[in-house]
Amino acid sequence: MANYISCDLNPGVADQVVDIQDIPFPDKSFDIIWCSHVLEHVPDDRKAMREIHRVLRDGGTALIQIPVWHEVTDEDPSIIDKQERIRRFYQADHVRLYGDDVDIRLKEAGFSVRTVRPHHFEPEIVFRNQIAQPGNYEIFLCTK
Repeated sequence: MANYISCDLNPGVADQVVDIQDIPFPDKSFDIIWCSHVLEHVPDDRKAMREIHRVLRDGGTALIQIPVWHEVTDEDPSIIDKQERIRRFYQADHVRLYGDDVDIRLKEAGFSVRTVRPHHFEPEIVFRNQIAQPGNYEIFLCTK
C-alpha cells in the first residue's frame, strides 16, 4: 500500500507543516522523497540534506531538484536585505545559488548521487510534474 505525505514549511499548503532542517519523522520512514526547489531557500541546507538521508529507508531514493547556476555554490548567510538577495541570488527568499559542487554536499550527507537533466524524461512527465523551468534545473537522484 502506497502512502503519500506532502510537507511544507507554510501552514495550509500541504498535509503537514515540516521544517526540512528538523523533519519530525522517525529514521528510515520513507522509500521515496521528492524535494523540489526547496534547498536554495533553507538556511542550513547541509542539515536538511542529512535529515532527508536520516528519514530515507536503506535503498530508498530522494529526488532533489534545485537550480544550478555556477561552478561553485554562492552563498552568504549574512545577506538579509531582500534587494541584495534578489541581486545576488535572483529571488528575495533564496539564500544561495547552487553550483556544480552541490553533488559534493549531497554525498557528504551520505548519498550516492546521479544527476539527471529534465530533457531525459518524456515531455508529458516533464509537464505534469513541472520539472523543466527556465534555467539549469538538474534532478539529483540520491540513494541511501
